[in-house]
Amino acid sequence: MELFYYLVFGALAAVVAALELSKNNKDRINTSSAFNSFKNNYLLVYSLMMAGDWLQGPYVYYLYSTYGFGKGEIGQLFIAGFGSSMLFGTIVGSLADKQGRKRAAVTYCITYILSCFTKHSPQYRVLMVGRILGGIATSLLFSAFESWLVAEHFKRGYDAQWLSLTFSKAIFLGNGLVAICAGLFGNLLVDTLSLGPVSPFDAASCFLAIGMAIILFSWSENYGDPSENKDLLTQFRGAAVVIASDEKIALLGAIQSLFEGSMYTWVFLWTPALSPNDEEIPHGFIFATFMLASMLGSSLASKLLARSSIRVESYMQIVFVVASASLLIPILASFLIPPPKVKGESLSFAQCIQILGFCTFEACVGIFWPSIMKMRSQYIPEEARSTIMNFFRIPLNIFVCVVLYNVDAFPITVMFGMCSIFLGVASILTRRLLLLVEKPKTEDWQMKERDNESEPLNI
Repeated sequence: MELFYYLVFGALAAVVAALELSKNNKDRINTSSAFNSFKNNYLLVYSLMMAGDWLQGPYVYYLYSTYGFGKGEIGQLFIAGFGSSMLFGTIVGSLADKQGRKRAAVTYCITYILSCFTKHSPQYRVLMVGRILGGIATSLLFSAFESWLVAEHFKRGYDAQWLSLTFSKAIFLGNGLVAICAGLFGNLLVDTLSLGPVSPFDAASCFLAIGMAIILFSWSENYGDPSENKDLLTQFRGAAVVIASDEKIALLGAIQSLFEGSMYTWVFLWTPALSPNDEEIPHGFIFATFMLASMLGSSLASKLLARSSIRVESYMQIVFVVASASLLIPILASFLIPPPKVKGESLSFAQCIQILGFCTFEACVGIFWPSIMKMRSQYIPEEARSTIMNFFRIPLNIFVCVVLYNVDAFPITVMFGMCSIFLGVASILTRRLLLLVEKPKTEDWQMKERDNESEPLNI
């Protein structure tokens, strides 16, 4: 089945290349040289930050297992990471609005570097501290950098439409090309050069240190609400009031939590789904294929976001439906195609079908990231951006912790079915959000019609 891997990878690469080369003037946004310099600086920093994150991902579980820890102990370490992101990460991430987004970005680098250093110790307590630090860093990665970008973009007076260009490029590079290169580089360090499973974490520290230096010397500071009379509890209360009082923001948070919760659950499920009898599958190559599918999605998103006539909420309804259908494939395959009774040396037909479905899901992930960033920039108020964004991650982290704790309690088909339902609900909520956004325009049009009808005729 090696031929199957190469065919899928080659087909995805060809489609991505064709999409990028086929972009015309409608797909491109005319920008200024000052903005291009600003955008490229952010993309460089973001790519370095994501490289530091992607280098670690494939080797965390493997490193813990080489230290002699079992599945239960490793599961506890992972739960500690998500729990830390929910508790401590939410607090630290929210401080970015008051203390400064640049400081928060630097804090991310320092925290993640310290987390990498703990991987040199085989002691469980030290590794647990590392997971807690990593959880804090994750919250900062997904809030501080985006908050800094949005604030700095508008502070410099750039066109709002240009922001979508930075988002789509950041996902194309950081969650696509950088992820693929990081996987290959990690494989080079661990397998080819035989430097051991800790070497990717050391390499990640180097990338993070380089990115931190660029931030310190080239980024200016910006804030949400730096007023001294607001303590952290007041910030949380204010953010909660904003979410509760604006249905659009509440819907956006629910949509994000449903999709990301399903995505992180899928991250834990795809390996056992493709190797039910402990088949030896090329994890690195499959991971690279998924990342290439994500690049395809981000390339599609850039074409959609470049056209102001297309609303994000409109096409995201379809994306969520497609994502929901793609995660039903493992369930259908288990019912329609008999599973192999013994361990095989290659993938079965059912597993090949699942890979195609998972690639479709990853393409939806590639569309999701720049699109949700665009919606957050439109609906979340600037003064509490980081705080609200970390609020959105609380239900996500609770959900993932519950899934990890009960991962052996339910059949894998039930877990996929649950994720599919969540994605279907996300599509329904996106439809509701679209109706709320279009309602004011409809009311304005109706008022103009009534005004025109009430005007007297001049004869």
